Amino acid sequence: MTDNLQTPARWSAVFALTLCVSTLIASEFMPVSLLTPIANDLHLSEGLAGQAIAVSGLLAVITSLLIARTSAGIDRRHLMLGLVLAMLLSGVMVAFAPNAMVFMIGRALVGVVIGGFWSMSTATVMRLVPASDVPRALALLNGGNALATTIAAPLGSFLGQFIGWRWAFFMVVPLAALTFAWQWLTLPAMPSDRHAPAPHAVALLRRTEVLRGMAAVALLFAGQFAVFTYFRPYLEQQVHVSVSILSTILLGMGLAGVVGNALIGRLVVRSLSLALIAPPLVLALIASLLVVGNASAWTAAALLACWGLIGTPAPVVWWTWMARTLPDDAEAGGGLMVAVIQFAITAGAGLGGLLFDGVGYRAAFLGGALLLVGSALLGALNAKVAAQQIR
Repeated sequence: MTDNLQTPARWSAVFALTLCVSTLIASEFMPVSLLTPIANDLHLSEGLAGQAIAVSGLLAVITSLLIARTSAGIDRRHLMLGLVLAMLLSGVMVAFAPNAMVFMIGRALVGVVIGGFWSMSTATVMRLVPASDVPRALALLNGGNALATTIAAPLGSFLGQFIGWRWAFFMVVPLAALTFAWQWLTLPAMPSDRHAPAPHAVALLRRTEVLRGMAAVALLFAGQFAVFTYFRPYLEQQVHVSVSILSTILLGMGLAGVVGNALIGRLVVRSLSLALIAPPLVLALIASLLVVGNASAWTAAALLACWGLIGTPAPVVWWTWMARTLPDDAEAGGGLMVAVIQFAITAGAGLGGLLFDGVGYRAAFLGGALLLVGSALLGALNAKVAAQQIR
């Protein structure tokens, strides 16, 4: 499945995938701002309603590890269209769920779509655009991710006030239908060889460069979420900002992330090695600066904007690395990376929470900074080995 420099660029298909990403991420994070009405309507505790996110995350990990092998022989065009239909069905099930069981099954289904789509996304992009355009296309997908992450929770809360949580979730359905139509029109046939199934995702870890790269990815995401998850309590308890100012600061961070996605493709094309090393080091520096003295609202806003600018597009770098390191095993590699990222997010947020509650925000932020420095060191080692192999 190695890409070809002569591959015609199908940017309309890439834009269709970007719309799919935005719809999927909006669906994934919508419960965050609607937990209370969901719990009240379905007669659940808020804690149990919150498991809607955990359920989707668990199914995403399982699907990401299995989909490349279990879908061998299925045209990737049909597979991607099937995932969109599953997203549409999930939206209908959640919006009209008569009880908690149907609601959770709907959320589990969206987890399958998350794991399947992200596992296949890089391999699909590699078949839609020339190799030189892959970083730009991946940045576009991540831009859809960043935009949806920024607006999903506040949009869900806003819509929920006026049309209720069920209709807020139902908004995913027409977007999924539009995504399906767009992909139907633009995705080319992408046959998969049934007789040459992809290796099991975990088996790729036997390769030293893959193991080292995945360790760097794990440290990057664990470090980010050990810090990022606790920005709100930090701003409330240490900077003492009002809710309106807090919302403005977080929105600014999200918008800076969108800008970062527009710029990261150029850095990756110029120097993938620099892109593997610099972002985690800058994020570690920002985390360290947040614990120095008593930051003002303006200082915190500036630092968090820089965090969004650097941190949000950072995954594009490693997806590009994966495309170049595993050009013939991109599907299995994508599944492995999704599983590693999901695990790292959970571990990082959990570690950060223990440090935040047990020792204080400084310990959480500095712990995250150390993990990010570790990611940069492994990235530097990867870059050095790659450079030696080229020579």
